[in-house]
Amino acid sequence: MPHIIETEKLYKSYAVGVREVPVIKDITFKVNEGESVAIMGPSGCGKSSLLYLLGGLDVPTAGSMYFDQKDLNKMNDKTKSVIRRREMGFVFQFYNLVQNLTVEENILLPITMDGKKKKDFNQRLDEILEIVGLTERRNFTPRELSGGQQQRVAIARALIASPKLILADEPIGNLDSQSGTEIMELFQKINREKGVTLIQVTHSENAAAYSERIIHMKDGMIEKDSAIDRVGD
Repeated sequence: MPHIIETEKLYKSYAVGVREVPVIKDITFKVNEGESVAIMGPSGCGKSSLLYLLGGLDVPTAGSMYFDQKDLNKMNDKTKSVIRRREMGFVFQFYNLVQNLTVEENILLPITMDGKKKKDFNQRLDEILEIVGLTERRNFTPRELSGGQQQRVAIARALIASPKLILADEPIGNLDSQSGTEIMELFQKINREKGVTLIQVTHSENAAAYSERIIHMKDGMIEKDSAIDRVGD
């Protein structure tokens, strides 16, 4: 099975005064297309920093980062931006929705930013609204939605361009347990039925249980990488 993510000796550090503080140290691993992976570890271990490197939102100090066999480090910012808009989807703990736009307008934002015609995505929009269970709320604004519903909008926005990969940073960290379970079941459905690769950073054992593989990090390094029997299997 082809790899959608591959890193080689990935290293990231930040300058703090005269000191260099490493946050990612010598990380090498691969993720197959269609895989569902959770990255776990204590606060400050480098989980989110690694996720940002995988999505091309940050650049490594050393090492290589490949997405779909393409070396992100050798791309200019414009090329990386196009790949992020068209081939990746991002979901964060804080939903990052535009409050004065409707649900469907928020979902279509990546299409608008990419200079494409929204009318060409009407069928895709209808399909995604059905998947995330928001068809009846397409004309609502975020302030009229619950936290779980807002996260569904964020997931729909990540899906609109039919990405190969979704990167999620603590996607249920702001939600109650019932809403969190519903969001993880939605991610699992998208992963299984659409074949979209999912990599999530999480503190939650319950959220990680929906993955088929867990990468445990400690002090900027991979401590353990193991397959699991995920929920629903």
